[in-house]
Amino acid sequence: MMRLMSPAVPPALVAVPDATPSLAAAARFWLKLGLVSFGGPAGQIALLHKELVQRRRWLSERRFLHALNYCMLLPGPEATQLATYLGWLMHGNRGGLIAGGLFLLPSVLLLLGLSCLYALWGQQPLLVALFWALKPAVLAIVVQAAWRLGRRTLHQPLLLAIAVAAFLGLVWLRLPYPLLVGAAALTGWIGGRLRPAWFQRTPAAPSGPALQGPGFSGAVLQGTDLPGAGFSGSGFSGAALKRSALHDDDTPSPAHALVDWRRLALTLLLSGLALALPLAALSWQGGVAGPLATMARFFTRVALISFGGAYAVLPYVAQGAVETHGWLSAQQMLDGLALGETTPGPLIMVVAFVGFMGGWNGSGSLAMALLAGLVVVWFTFLPSFVFILAGAPLVEASREDLRLGPPLMAITAAVVGVVASLALLFAGPALWPAGRFDPAALAMLAASLLLLLRWQWGVLRLIGAAALVGVAKLLLH
Repeated sequence: MMRLMSPAVPPALVAVPDATPSLAAAARFWLKLGLVSFGGPAGQIALLHKELVQRRRWLSERRFLHALNYCMLLPGPEATQLATYLGWLMHGNRGGLIAGGLFLLPSVLLLLGLSCLYALWGQQPLLVALFWALKPAVLAIVVQAAWRLGRRTLHQPLLLAIAVAAFLGLVWLRLPYPLLVGAAALTGWIGGRLRPAWFQRTPAAPSGPALQGPGFSGAVLQGTDLPGAGFSGSGFSGAALKRSALHDDDTPSPAHALVDWRRLALTLLLSGLALALPLAALSWQGGVAGPLATMARFFTRVALISFGGAYAVLPYVAQGAVETHGWLSAQQMLDGLALGETTPGPLIMVVAFVGFMGGWNGSGSLAMALLAGLVVVWFTFLPSFVFILAGAPLVEASREDLRLGPPLMAITAAVVGVVASLALLFAGPALWPAGRFDPAALAMLAASLLLLLRWQWGVLRLIGAAALVGVAKLLLH
C-alpha cells in the first residue's frame, strides 16, 4: 500500500511585502493613529509596533527597535519622535514632518478646545464638581507613576540615595531641575567607572524585546504578538512564515536616509531659522521680557531637558510656570494635567494648557490665550523634530544599539525623586481644595490608588469613574 507523503515544507516562507504607501496614504494613517494614541508612551509605542511592524510590515522588528533606542535617548516625547523617525524613513523630511505633525495635531486641537471651555466655564457648578473628583484621581496617577518607576529603577542603594537627594533638592533646596539631571548623570558616570556593580540590574524576566531608554523596564512591548511566530494554515502546519518588511533587516537605506553633510547643514540652518525668527518676532511685538517671548525661551529649555517622560519634566514646568512666572496656579496646573490625561497624544502636551492659561490669566483675551498656547506648543516640540531630521541619517548609518549605561540609570533614579516631588506639589490643591482638609478627597485618593495598584485599572477608566463621582456629588447636594 502506497503511503501518501505531504510535500516537504521549507523551514521559512517569505511573503512579499505590500507596496510602499504613498505620502497621502501615509498621512491618513498618521492622522488616524494620532486620534487613537491613548495610553501614554508605552501604549503609543506598542500601538506603533502593532501597526507598523506586525500589521503593515513597513519595517522589521530590528529596525523598529533600532529607531526606538535612538528616540528614547533623546529629550522629548519618545512616541512622537518615533513616529517622526518612521515617517522620515519612508518618505524623507516631508514624511517625518507629516508623521510627527499629524500624530500631535489631534491632541493640540482637543486640549486647546478643552482649555477654552475651562477658562470660560470652569467655575460652573458641574465643572467644579468634576474637577473636585478628578484632582485626587490625577494625584493617584502621579503617585502610581513614581511607585512603578521606583520599583524597577531603585534596585541598588546608590540609586535610592540619588532619588532621595533629587527629591530633597527639588522640594527643600529648590534646586533647578537641569542641575539635578546633570548631577545625577555625573554621579552615574563616575560611579559606573569606579563601582560598576552598583549599577547592575537585578535579574529580570521580561518576555519582550529589551527597550533601552529612560524610565523603561524593557517590557514595553509585552503582550504584543511579535513577528516570527509559528504559522498554521493549509499545508503549512508548523512552518514558520517570515513576511519580509518594506524596510527589512538587510534592506539598504533609501537615498534620502544616507548621510549627506550639505543636507544636514541645510536642515540645521532651517531649524535655526524656525526657532530664531518666531522668537525675534515675539520679542519685537511684546518685548524681550514680554510673556510670549519669555514662554518661548522657557519652553525651549523644557524641550531640551525633558528626559524620562512627561512626569519627570512636569515638576520643572510647574516650578517655572507656577512659582517663578505666575502664569497659573498650582490648582490650575493640576486641572490641566487632568485634562491632559483624557486626550490622545503625549502627556507633555499639557504644556499647551499651561501656555493657554498664562495668556488667559495675563490678558483675559481668548485670542491671546490661544496664541500663547500655540507658541508654547511650537517651541516645546520643534526641537524633537530637529533631533530626528538632523540625527536620523547618522543613526541609520550606524545600525547599532545605543546605550547610556550608568549615567542613564542615575538620571532615571533622580526622576523617581522628581516625580515624587510633583505628587507633593499636587497634594495641596487636591486634598486641601479650599484651604481646608477635605476627608472626601482623601477617600477619593485612597480609592483611586487601590483601583490603580490593586486592580490594575487604566488611566482613562479611572478618569471616567472619577468624573461620574463628581457628577453624583453635584446631584446629591
